[in-house]
Amino acid sequence: MATLAVPAATRADLWRTPLIMLGITITALLALFARDAAAMVTIWWTASTFTHCLFILPITLWLVSIRWDQVRLMTPQPGLKGLVMLGAGAGVWLLGSAADFGMLRHTGLVVMLQASVWILLGTQVARGLLFPLFYLVFLIPFGDELVPFFQTITAKICIWLLEVAHVPAKIDGIFITVPNGFYQVAAACSGIKFLVAMLAFGALAAHVCFKSNVRRALFMLAAVIVPVIANGIRAFGTIYIGYLTNTDLAISVDHIIYGWFFFGFVIIVLMLASWPFFDRVRGAPWIDPVPTAPKSRVTPLAALFASLLLMLVPVGWNTAVAANGHIPVPHHIDLPAVPGWTRAPIDNDHPWSPRFDGADHRLLGRYRNAAGQTVDLAIALYGWQGEGRKLVGYGHGAVDPDGPWRWTNDLPAPADAKFERLMGQDKVTRL
Repeated sequence: MATLAVPAATRADLWRTPLIMLGITITALLALFARDAAAMVTIWWTASTFTHCLFILPITLWLVSIRWDQVRLMTPQPGLKGLVMLGAGAGVWLLGSAADFGMLRHTGLVVMLQASVWILLGTQVARGLLFPLFYLVFLIPFGDELVPFFQTITAKICIWLLEVAHVPAKIDGIFITVPNGFYQVAAACSGIKFLVAMLAFGALAAHVCFKSNVRRALFMLAAVIVPVIANGIRAFGTIYIGYLTNTDLAISVDHIIYGWFFFGFVIIVLMLASWPFFDRVRGAPWIDPVPTAPKSRVTPLAALFASLLLMLVPVGWNTAVAANGHIPVPHHIDLPAVPGWTRAPIDNDHPWSPRFDGADHRLLGRYRNAAGQTVDLAIALYGWQGEGRKLVGYGHGAVDPDGPWRWTNDLPAPADAKFERLMGQDKVTRL
């Protein structure tokens, strides 16, 4: 990396204005999208799956600090190339806002934050800070969408290990039955909270401990596979202890070993196994040679205004749509008459209803045909969406997390539909 010998005082002057403009840009970004920033912090603080996100910003600052002696020798040169990335982040945020999908909004916010550094400090500095900027991705609370998939994997690992241990067991989706017990691989036992935390830890360890990209990739692969297998073994151990003793003892033992103790054990095993393959030399530079960028004609102030204008586009668009987005809904609606079907009484022994908070109208009815088949029809009608009244939201759909029914497995669905099997009290199933 070719750099000119510039006195320290002069170099500090070169950095002062771009850093001030970057601070203003980030402050404006967080102010414009304060609701999403606050929502992310609330999720980090209250959802155990994303507690590790609280450590991402301090780790990122540390990653910047260990390479700062090299970065400060570069010359920050604001440019407009990063506006493409900023626009992409704004577009993602706008899509998330239109669909009221929090993960998309949070992703857009983080991408805009990363792009701001590129725009205000320039391509050369952004390359020097490439990994710290990338690491901000782990601020995004993601992974809940994969819970059913990993519940199924954990259940399959359990049943395979139970067969190896010669324990008579039956599997029904995510439910496992042994002679003296009935177990569910609940969402909390899917292992997703450890997997997403392990991805963040694995990315950091792979960067800090390895120089070879091949070894980094293999370590990341292990960081995905090892916790999934370990979680399956843990769940099997719980059921096996219950089979040998009783369910209450198995659950109490599981509560003792589950949590950060389990996560810490998996980390220790993974690091000890990979220790002999660490290839980063102590004291080696953190930044590969970065080509010197041509002098930019864009001033920090111009980069600041360009960034702010682009950030205001999705906010303005969203405000305009929200102002005209209230669709009048009728004061009263009825369930439809369906040819060949007649209305029937609701099953009060095993009641079911989907969850859609804040809907303007919610209807639920049962139909029966001449063959005696019954179908429950639920309708949720929204005239507009807002905080507390979202079509797409946590727990919305056929299975209310606070209700008596539990998702068992997905079944082959017809076009434009989703087909789920649920299990309720007394092992009653519902399609």
